[in-house]
Amino acid sequence: MKPTTSQNPTAGQDAASSASAATAAPAKAAPSGQPAQGHAHWELDRFLPYRLSVLSNRVSQTIAGAYARRFGLGVTEWRVIAVLGRYPGLSANAVAARTAMDKVAVSRTVARLLERGLLQRDTHDDDRRRSVLELSGDGYRIYDEVVPVALDYERRLLSPLDADECAQLDRLLEKLAQGMKGMESDPDGALPEE
Repeated sequence: MKPTTSQNPTAGQDAASSASAATAAPAKAAPSGQPAQGHAHWELDRFLPYRLSVLSNRVSQTIAGAYARRFGLGVTEWRVIAVLGRYPGLSANAVAARTAMDKVAVSRTVARLLERGLLQRDTHDDDRRRSVLELSGDGYRIYDEVVPVALDYERRLLSPLDADECAQLDRLLEKLAQGMKGMESDPDGALPEE
């Protein structure tokens, strides 16, 4: 996949004219769907992080409809239940790390699930100061009902791909995940120097 950026039309200006352009009156509003004149331009609909985010949101919202109607769970609740069903005994911070969700969002979600009786909190065997989370019996009942629905949804989502394409997609996602680890260790690496 080729990068999808395009050059700013003012990139060739010298620093003085760029500075004066920055203080000039704002450009006229562009017609809806058209890029603003005199500003950086990119093909957002071809920008991979945007595309992955939109696809992820669409997938999550579609499958969330099934468990929201039946169990009154939102996307964040299901993610926490899914992670703890697969990896019982994690702390809330570990759940946040596994889901790439905000720690505050996870904390609020855990509180709601504890209040509903779908989770139970205990202290870690080796470190009594650390609390760990597990699904309750009711939590596992929901988990056991939703997992087959989620797997069927995944099967339908991947149905346009043949076996080789599915394997290739898996390899590519693994490569992107590995590349992300390097970016997370240097989050400002792509920003221009001040």
